[in-house]
Amino acid sequence: MTTVRLPLFPLNSVLFPGLVLPLNVFEERYRAMMRDLLKTPEEEPRRFAVVAIRDGHEVAPSAPGMPDPTAQPDRGPAAGFGPDPLKSFHRVGCVADAATIRERANGTFEVLATGTNRVRLLSVDASGPFLTAELEELTEERGDEAGALAEGVLRAFRQYQKRLAGARERSLSTGVDLPDEPSVVSYLVAAAMMHDTPTKQRLLQAPDTASRLRDELKLLRSETAIIRNLPSLPAAELTRTPTSLN
Repeated sequence: MTTVRLPLFPLNSVLFPGLVLPLNVFEERYRAMMRDLLKTPEEEPRRFAVVAIRDGHEVAPSAPGMPDPTAQPDRGPAAGFGPDPLKSFHRVGCVADAATIRERANGTFEVLATGTNRVRLLSVDASGPFLTAELEELTEERGDEAGALAEGVLRAFRQYQKRLAGARERSLSTGVDLPDEPSVVSYLVAAAMMHDTPTKQRLLQAPDTASRLRDELKLLRSETAIIRNLPSLPAAELTRTPTSLN
């Protein structure tokens, strides 16, 4: 088992390998994390792990009534995550490689990172200025019939996009080449579909690419059928611009 210790950035969303993650970092614990990452030589990856929050608050209460009217200030790296932070997070997350970490004049940071590989959360350390975690690196197995499943998912995804756009071909992005590598397809589609965090988390932690694609195919067919019968179509703008892995 290969393990690694990295800074931990919990979010109310799921990061998938290959997908871009923009962050506006303003809490002191995460500002400390970014200052620490900036000490890493530029030729080396500036890595941290992203996990989805199961039970807790992405932003800790910083003053009475902020952000919750009934909240009291909470301090420290584990603020908002209870006495045992490990229980507050989903156990499978994704490593992020920060290509850009830009400090603003007010001390906050603008960060642009990309998901790289999946990891399993083993333990959380809250003894420093920010959370760190021991993580097990997860391999991505292909699984049976992944190639054929990827083709089916791409066809279903195009139909899903059309339905979201009200079946108006002119509203869809044209000339966009979608990937054909099964694992890339599975992560791109998982990120692009409009689903809640538990569903996206289930897709992230699928045992192999084929299993993830099978789940996506069922979801896409079900969602497309539902959208077909809706009187109005929400979030159509999502289908009017290309989805990029870069």
